[in-house]
Amino acid sequence: MRDAKAPKDQAARAEELRLVLADDHRLFLAGLRQLLGKQPGIRIVAEVNTGLEAVAAAAEHRPDILLLDISMPELNGIEAARRIHDEVPDTQVIILSMHADRRYVTEALRAGARGYLLKNCAPEEVVRAIRTVARGRFHLAEGIEQVVAEFVQATGTSGGSPFGILSSREREVLQLLAEGKSTKQIGDLLNVSVKTVETHRQHIMDKLDLHSIAELTRYAIREGLSPLE
Repeated sequence: MRDAKAPKDQAARAEELRLVLADDHRLFLAGLRQLLGKQPGIRIVAEVNTGLEAVAAAAEHRPDILLLDISMPELNGIEAARRIHDEVPDTQVIILSMHADRRYVTEALRAGARGYLLKNCAPEEVVRAIRTVARGRFHLAEGIEQVVAEFVQATGTSGGSPFGILSSREREVLQLLAEGKSTKQIGDLLNVSVKTVETHRQHIMDKLDLHSIAELTRYAIREGLSPLE
């Protein structure tokens, strides 16, 4: 009997959707775990609390779906989604955020996200979004359809957003500076030298016409590159 049952168990596991949850709010993460852990055909393989950890978890576990907050320490969710899309293309990203304005939604879609949910959505919508994205379709929160329509019609210009002005590495450095990390700490996190970090910092300040760390911090917060939620 045990031998006959094993193939069925293996088949069931093969059909499971494997998820990684990424959010820096542990209470919210616990709520997601409780909700999704009860769902048939869904298995949570990892939980992480920073953007860099989300990228690493995607590479390690190769999940089907990664639920990702936008406002994450070390690497914001949009940049994390972009890297996951490039480095682990079989993993589909669903953004979970408090932000409903056009800038966040369009940048998330440009970064390769296949779903965008608001954190005040009904629990059943989270489950529905996971299953919809797993079938190869998009799932977008109610009320942001017009935002998406504008995105589809957009010319592609950044309008001064740092996502267009700065390189991916410069955006990472800008966020870490805004979080108060030293050049040495940034170098350790990104595995580059202090001099390289200082060079990136100078390029950022030159491109944005900013002249102090305080100005850089205000800019990062205004543009959503620093955790606010």
